Amino acid sequence: MKLTQQRILIVGGTSGFGETVAGQALQAGASVHVIGHSQAHVDAALTRLQLSGTDATGTALDAQDPHQLAVFFACQPKFDHVLSFLGGAMGGGFLDNDVATIRQAIEDKFFANLQLAKAAVGHLNEHGSLIFTSGAGGHPDDASGAIIGNQAINTMVAGLAVELAPDFRVNAVAPTWTPTGLWRQLSAEQVAQQAQDFAQGVPLKRVATKAEVASAYLYLMENDFVTGQVLHVDGGVDLGVR
Repeated sequence: MKLTQQRILIVGGTSGFGETVAGQALQAGASVHVIGHSQAHVDAALTRLQLSGTDATGTALDAQDPHQLAVFFACQPKFDHVLSFLGGAMGGGFLDNDVATIRQAIEDKFFANLQLAKAAVGHLNEHGSLIFTSGAGGHPDDASGAIIGNQAINTMVAGLAVELAPDFRVNAVAPTWTPTGLWRQLSAEQVAQQAQDFAQGVPLKRVATKAEVASAYLYLMENDFVTGQVLHVDGGVDLGVR
């Protein structure tokens, strides 16, 4: 009942975790608006989301463009929660990648989300929240830029939570490797093999489902006494258990 009639914006809500969160939030009674990079992706996601009879809306824009963000928020009523799935994956260590590639990974993960936070904070209803997507698993020697980006997001969450209290909350979810559309360049067989291989290093000996990761975002929206936290949904991958 906590999300009934609440208004939620999901940046990157046309596939993967974002679309799954949108579906769960709609089922919980929320009004959901998704942002995707292309109109085709937005239209396809809305068709899937509306199959259950729910009423989702969407906009196509470049969420890393500050002007497009400003125009979007100026035309919208305020939101109760703004969720971001900006950022991608990156493999390889510091010597495996050139500086431009590492810099871009950090730009996409940290600075894009900081820019979104600055644009969105003036368009939140009282007691609303911002929820970002960090990450778990990986090491500096095999996920260099992504690790720095995730650490920067975690630091931003801690800082913004204090700066915006008591009016707003700020949190993040940190999933580990999960089969999503992010890996669309791999065949189904390759994804299955990667999931099997990755699971060997997870204490729970499996990878997460998109629904399991998505439920963490709903928890952070619904619990009004959680702020400044990074909720790991990773099967214990960072515990170092053998």
